[in-house]
Amino acid sequence: MQRFIIEMGMGNDLYGRDYTKAAARAIEDAIRHSSIPLFEALGIDHAAMEVRVTVGVQVPGEVDCDALRAGLPRGEVSVRAVRGGLNVTNPDSGSITVIASAAVEAFLPADLLRAAGGGA
Repeated sequence: MQRFIIEMGMGNDLYGRDYTKAAARAIEDAIRHSSIPLFEALGIDHAAMEVRVTVGVQVPGEVDCDALRAGLPRGEVSVRAVRGGLNVTNPDSGSITVIASAAVEAFLPADLLRAAGGGA
């Protein structure tokens, strides 16, 4: 597989301490402005694409990776949560803001890209 896209994003949950919500917002931030005309231009089916998402949060075990995977519309999607991001404590109230980071990578078979004229 040949990576042809990587997008990065950041998201947060200000009051709920919801790691999945923060991760979903980070993924949305990463893909919000993406448009990939490559598929239509080269006649490639979106189903050929593999999408690998990595989200970083302070407590990876609290991320619902299946829910995040369901929110991505195209390709064969995998989501994994790793330790990263930030928890920021409000010194006045003690409430915690969760900040997540996300990397969204898209891959196509190298031979498909070569055949379409887009890879090495």
